[in-house]
Amino acid sequence: VQLQASGGGLVQPGGSLNLSCVISGHNKDDYFIGWFRQAPRKQREGVSCMASSDGTSHYLSSVRGRFIISRDKAVNTYYLQMKNLTPDDSGWYYCAWVYTGGTSWCDVTYFGMTVWGQGTQVTVSS
Repeated sequence: VQLQASGGGLVQPGGSLNLSCVISGHNKDDYFIGWFRQAPRKQREGVSCMASSDGTSHYLSSVRGRFIISRDKAVNTYYLQMKNLTPDDSGWYYCAWVYTGGTSWCDVTYFGMTVWGQGTQVTVSS
């Protein structure tokens, strides 16, 4: 399994960005994808996740209502649509993968992910 994240950039407060995570080397619905972020001098935190089996999703409380995780199964890609961004949303964003056996489960506090993408940087600044 390999993950390729993209879509980061510089945006003004209140702006939007759409991140993408392309999965290659695996096409069964038996995993969950998580989006994580890490700001300088801060711990990595889970932002959102989605179970591939049924699309069950969860969000970090501070992004709920502003971020939306989605997927396009046809191209094996997950997206993180981010709106109303604030400087606190700045950091490196990573998508990550873990095998679940097909259960309807994902958890933004779970850090036992087995495959990580290379990260894409998001900077929210005026």
